[in-house]
Amino acid sequence: MTVDDNAITTPDPYVEDLKKEIIRLKEEKGAVILAHFYQKGEIQDVADYIGDSLALAQIAEKIEEPVIVLCGVHFMGETAKILCPDKTVLIPDAEAGCSLADSCEAEAFRKFVEAHPDHTVISYVNTSAAVKALTDVVVTSSNARDIVETFDKDAKLIFGPDRNLGGYINSITGRNMLLWDGACHVHEQFSLEKIVELKKQYPEAKLLVHPECKRPVVLIADKVGSTAALLNYAKSSDARQFIVATESGILHQMKKECPDKEFIAAPPMDSTCGCNDCNFMKLNTLEKLRNCLRDGKPEIHVDPAVAERARRPIERMLELSK
Repeated sequence: MTVDDNAITTPDPYVEDLKKEIIRLKEEKGAVILAHFYQKGEIQDVADYIGDSLALAQIAEKIEEPVIVLCGVHFMGETAKILCPDKTVLIPDAEAGCSLADSCEAEAFRKFVEAHPDHTVISYVNTSAAVKALTDVVVTSSNARDIVETFDKDAKLIFGPDRNLGGYINSITGRNMLLWDGACHVHEQFSLEKIVELKKQYPEAKLLVHPECKRPVVLIADKVGSTAALLNYAKSSDARQFIVATESGILHQMKKECPDKEFIAAPPMDSTCGCNDCNFMKLNTLEKLRNCLRDGKPEIHVDPAVAERARRPIERMLELSK
């Protein structure tokens, strides 16, 4: 999918009315709206803050308003609630889960950790609160390398749940972390063959790849990084065209920040469509966001005992990321 520089869109009156109602309700309820880069563009446009998982966690920790609406997926809402236990944390759709988090069930991960008692546990932020509670330090794709490198070279480390991100960090740090066998359904689906075809079609385009992608795709990238890192690269690069191998929601911000550049979404292997969307992220809509603010639900709850254990590795991440 490319973004047409010449396309003219007429505002939809219904959408514009929804946006106005959301802003009114937000002010009435004393709420702050946080949105991940993978959200629909119309949701990003009404958010107070937009960012990747690290940025959203950092922002949530500092918010003073009594209500946080997390437009993302469930684990992001849990992270905000863990960091802000006295605040009301809402999410537009309670069914907005995460395939990567689902690939690491807490009881199975506990047994894995207990089988390696001499290992320090590093968990990706894309995990449930229960998995974070089994963890020594949490990481995101933005800070995983830096945090891993705070450990001695010979440290015994477990990295979960994303085998692709963990493998990438192993490859660039010379580590041999023990990897949990999980993956993101979106980033697993990028097709090396189709990307190579796109490179032939757009020979001057830079290939931007998220480290949750499989190794063959990562190896041909011009830039590997988190969503925020890929956005920053696009902004600073002299290139005029970019093939983007991550969830297509990031294209909205890329186009807003770089209106004179062209962005092509890398396709999944099993579709003729040019986009690779996270079906969980896209469950959130303007209507659900409006309803969420109006009704004060769905609300995120985390068991206090679990939250207390999960808070420590998240705070350790935030401290190491300053």
